[in-house]
Amino acid sequence: MKFKLDNGGETTISAGKLVVGVLAALVAIIVLFGSWTIINPGQRGVRITLGSVSDQVFAEGVHMKIPLIQKIVKIDVTTQKLEQQVEAYSQNIQSVNAKLALNYNCKPELVNRLLQQVGMDYEVRLIDPAIQESVKTATAKFTAQELISERHMVKEAIKSELMSRLNTYFVVTDFSLVDFSFSDAYEKSIEEKQIAEQKALKAKNDLDRIKLEADQRIVQAEGEARAIKIQAEAITQQGGQAYVDLQAIAKWNGVLPVQMIPNGTVPFIDLTK
Repeated sequence: MKFKLDNGGETTISAGKLVVGVLAALVAIIVLFGSWTIINPGQRGVRITLGSVSDQVFAEGVHMKIPLIQKIVKIDVTTQKLEQQVEAYSQNIQSVNAKLALNYNCKPELVNRLLQQVGMDYEVRLIDPAIQESVKTATAKFTAQELISERHMVKEAIKSELMSRLNTYFVVTDFSLVDFSFSDAYEKSIEEKQIAEQKALKAKNDLDRIKLEADQRIVQAEGEARAIKIQAEAITQQGGQAYVDLQAIAKWNGVLPVQMIPNGTVPFIDLTK
């Protein structure tokens, strides 16, 4: 192969030398760009040498490796959020659907063992099954009514189960029960029970009100009867008719009648005495 020179001459380069030169350039590029890698913030690196996982975990920064022989796998160790729907059963065999949210992160110091023993699909192989089993185990300890009334205790029971199952490679940073729902038949029975309780409470309140009103009337009647009795006793003790006349005099305005009824008498004056 001939090439023209700047001075007008020509030079010849064999095809073999050209191929060797190109290959050397490629090797240089591979060595230059394949001999190091960058671990970004929130990541850890695991070096694999010909299929063997290193005991060393690389932190953030630039790290060297042997091209074509070694590679560094990057694993995210920041907090991850996972939402999942789980169908389970309560202690009294009521179907319950739970929607939950889990925040977790990989333990940075154990990412090499996680990669070696579980693989990069750890969410499918470990976390999803752990959530399913934790919810089912925890909800089976509570009745359907307790799942509603003791929501905080249910949440703590599920979280405890999750932490126990995931503790080897993960840190559970937060856990939330987003929603609990039951079968239509059970929710209808709960609604009917609430309506019945409200009606029973209203009936009890009405009965209490009626009883109170009756008691008030009895007390009032007893008071009136007692007052009449006291008045009657007072009349007897204070002279009978004389007492009645005295009460009438107390109310008289002092004016005598203008006309007298035949054979009538002047009020309060007994002329026969």
